[in-house]
Amino acid sequence: MSLYGMMRTGVSGMNAQANRLSTVADNIANSDTTGYKRSTAEFSTLLMSNTEGLYNSGGVTTTVRPQVSGQGVLQYTTSVSDLAVNGDGFFVVQDPSGTTFLTRAGAFVPDGQGRLVNAAGFQLMAYSYDNGVPSATVNGFEGLVPVVISDQEMTASPSTQGTFTGNLPAAATPVAAGNLPTDNALGSQYTSKSSMVAYDNLGNKALLDVYFTNTGAGTWQVSVFDQSKATAGTSFPYTGGALGSANLTFDATTGKLTGAVDSVSLTVPNGSAFSLDLSKLTQLGTGFTVADAQVNGNAPGTIDKVQISKDGTVYAQYKDGSTKSLYKIPLADVQSPDQLTALAGNVYAQSADSGAVRVGFANEGKLGSVISGALENSNVDIAEELTNMIAAQRSYTANSKVFQTGSDLMDVLVNLKR
Repeated sequence: MSLYGMMRTGVSGMNAQANRLSTVADNIANSDTTGYKRSTAEFSTLLMSNTEGLYNSGGVTTTVRPQVSGQGVLQYTTSVSDLAVNGDGFFVVQDPSGTTFLTRAGAFVPDGQGRLVNAAGFQLMAYSYDNGVPSATVNGFEGLVPVVISDQEMTASPSTQGTFTGNLPAAATPVAAGNLPTDNALGSQYTSKSSMVAYDNLGNKALLDVYFTNTGAGTWQVSVFDQSKATAGTSFPYTGGALGSANLTFDATTGKLTGAVDSVSLTVPNGSAFSLDLSKLTQLGTGFTVADAQVNGNAPGTIDKVQISKDGTVYAQYKDGSTKSLYKIPLADVQSPDQLTALAGNVYAQSADSGAVRVGFANEGKLGSVISGALENSNVDIAEELTNMIAAQRSYTANSKVFQTGSDLMDVLVNLKR
C-alpha cells in the first residue's frame, strides 16, 4: 500500500465522520421542530484492487438518510388547526409558487386570506365538498385546493337530504281510504305526526309536517306537507297538497322495512330536491317514538368554529349550531418513505428510490388517522445524538492519527537521501 493511499484513506475517514457530525448537529438543532425526522449517516466501504503481498486501502463513502418512517410523540394543543398524523401518511402542502410537497409538520394557522399555513409557509391542500362528496385522485394531486376558512363570509346551504329514525306503533288502527292525508281534505286522518326544519336556497327555514298513517297490517303511508300552507286551526287541507309521499311495508316478524321503498322524495319550498331517508324506521309493539331527525343545510351565518374529524373531514359550525362539511384532508404515502428527498421547510419530495406518491384518505389501508389539536414532535433522541457525537469525535481523531502517521512516514521517506 502506498503512503499516499493511507493518507487518502485517513482523509476519507475524517470526511465521513464530519458528515456524521453534521447530521448530529442538524438533529440537535431541530430536536424541537414539529414533524422533523432525524437524519443518520450510513457508511459503506470503497475497496481498491489488491495483489498478493500488496494491499491498497480504499476508504469510506457516506449516505445521509432521513428516518422519515419513525414517528415522533404526539403533543396535544388547544388549537383545532394543529394537525398530526397518527400512523403512516403525510399531509399534502403547496408552496406559494404552486409546487406540491409532503410534510408531517402540521402546525397550521390561518393567514390573512383564511388559508391554513404552517410555520414554513406551506399551505394545506384538501378536496372541497362544493361538488359533492370528494374522492381522492390516487396517482396525482389533481383536484386539491387550498383549505380556506373565513369567518367573514356569510353563507347559506339548501337542504338536500335528511334522515328520520323512530318507531311506528304496531297496534295502530288503520285509516280507511278517502280519509288519508294524501286526500288533503278537511278532516283527513293520520296515525302519528312530527315536524322537521329544512332550509331553502336562501337559507330560510321551511317547517315540514310529516304524517305517518297506518293503512293496514304492516303498511304505512308517509306524507310530507309545507306547514306554511296549512289551513289555520285544522291543518287540512294544505294549499298545493303534499310535497311528497311514499308507502312503506314492514315485516310482521321483525318489525323492519321489507319493501323497496325506504325514503320520500320531495322539493323543499323555494329550495332544492330533498330526500328523506326512512330506512331506520321500525314497527314494534310500543308507541310512536322519534329517536332522531336530521337534515343538512344551514341558515345564513358566519362560521363560529371549525372541527376536524379523524377521517380528515373539516366541518364548519355556524352560530345557529348547524354544521357543514367544507373539505376532506387527504393523506399521501410512498412505498419507501425513508428514500424521500428532504427539502428545506421540513417537507419531502418524491425521489426515484421512494416510489410513486399515492393519495388516499385517513384510515384507508395503511394510512393513519388525522388528529386535530395535536402536533407530532421530532423523533430525535438527544441522548442518542450526544452519544453519536462522542463516537464521531473519537473516530475523527483516530482517522486524523492515521493521516498524521502517513505524513510522518512520508517525511522519513523524503529524508532517506540525506
